Amino acid sequence: MSADIRKLMVVVDEIHQEMGKPIDPPTRRAAAVAVIRNPFAGRYEEDLTPLIETGAELGALLGRRCVEALGIRPDQAESYGKAALVGENGELEHAAALLHPKMGAPLRKEVEKGAALVPSSKKRGGPGQVLDIPLGHKDAAYVRSHFDGMEVSINDAPRADEIMVAIAVTDSGRPLPRVGGLTMNEAKGEDGLR
Repeated sequence: MSADIRKLMVVVDEIHQEMGKPIDPPTRRAAAVAVIRNPFAGRYEEDLTPLIETGAELGALLGRRCVEALGIRPDQAESYGKAALVGENGELEHAAALLHPKMGAPLRKEVEKGAALVPSSKKRGGPGQVLDIPLGHKDAAYVRSHFDGMEVSINDAPRADEIMVAIAVTDSGRPLPRVGGLTMNEAKGEDGLR
């Protein structure tokens, strides 16, 4: 792997009750986070290819870690998302290089299919800052029950010359969804929207 990884973290969030109502089976979300050295910290670089290639590697690694943490088969993954938090000596374009050109295809392989765009967010900050990972259904973006998010933070990351990169995968939608719209059972997953 070309990424200079200082730390990996995997966390699983299970919701068993919401508003006093049992959630059965529980809503489960997993996030896998890598803290990597930013090779371009403190300087402008026109060619961000090394970060683009690292994004592809992390898409596979972090996606696989999420599926493993949930203990599911790849085809049982229902939604996904990605995010990056760049340390203060980096720029938002460094996060974009990791997240956009090549991360999606390897992530889709780890969750089987993934016709919908992978929701994403990026920001700049320091150690302990919360990173919000937006979530959406992996095959049909209009499935409202899967509009969700997951927060992650690491007390010592990202340092000024690092980037915190995260992927989240779920085996379900939000607990107690009831705002209407396309349901998961109605979704065809052919065009990424419906």
